[in-house]
Amino acid sequence: MSEIVYHLKEVTKSYNGRRVLQVDSLDIQRGEILAVVGPSGAGKSTLLRLLNFLEPPTSGSIRFLDSEFSPDRTPPLALRRRVTTVFQRPILLNRTVWANVAYGLQLRGQREFTSQVQATLEQVGLTSMAHQRARTLSGGEAQRVALARAMVLQPDVLLLDEPTANLDPYNVGLIEEIVHMLNAKQSASLVLVTHNVFQAKRLAHRVALMLEGQIAEIADVDSFFESPRDPRTAAFARGEMVY
Repeated sequence: MSEIVYHLKEVTKSYNGRRVLQVDSLDIQRGEILAVVGPSGAGKSTLLRLLNFLEPPTSGSIRFLDSEFSPDRTPPLALRRRVTTVFQRPILLNRTVWANVAYGLQLRGQREFTSQVQATLEQVGLTSMAHQRARTLSGGEAQRVALARAMVLQPDVLLLDEPTANLDPYNVGLIEEIVHMLNAKQSASLVLVTHNVFQAKRLAHRVALMLEGQIAEIADVDSFFESPRDPRTAAFARGEMVY
């Protein structure tokens, strides 16, 4: 039986009294890739923010590994560091590619990290660009630097918020290869927010459809696309506009 990395129970999130997220129950397993799809404003990015402990839930509880957190109980830094997010638009330091990838390890007080950084740059195909300044990179290269900066920390969970939304097909393919490799080699759990249903089909073990802040359906990838229970899921999978 797979280990449960996250267990969300009766989790809600509200801003200024307006509820934007309501997840009655959600388990995320170790080593799985969970794709979260849905229209803009459905609560996908809010869910990622809660999973990364950037914000507390308004109500309910989030169990991460062996610890449980609620609105009045935030996780310690050591536990939060086991989760890393890569955003749609990478924010890089105005330094070299090498310095960007090494930055997180330096912040954590690690003194010897040369071999780790080298290995990670090789994994994302950026060894030859190690000494280039971040500002000279293309969008695809910058996104690979952001991925490398997360990967080098060897997180238990990697959260990806539309990581290929603005990239050309070649760079989309590179990023997807890296995601597959990371999941296979490091047994990391990945939660991928994407508008691209084809990407979800290519990458995910399970897919969740979010509508109006709730999970309308969650299923293994074959069931989600071939025999969905909810007609809204079927419509979304066909590329129809669903709100």
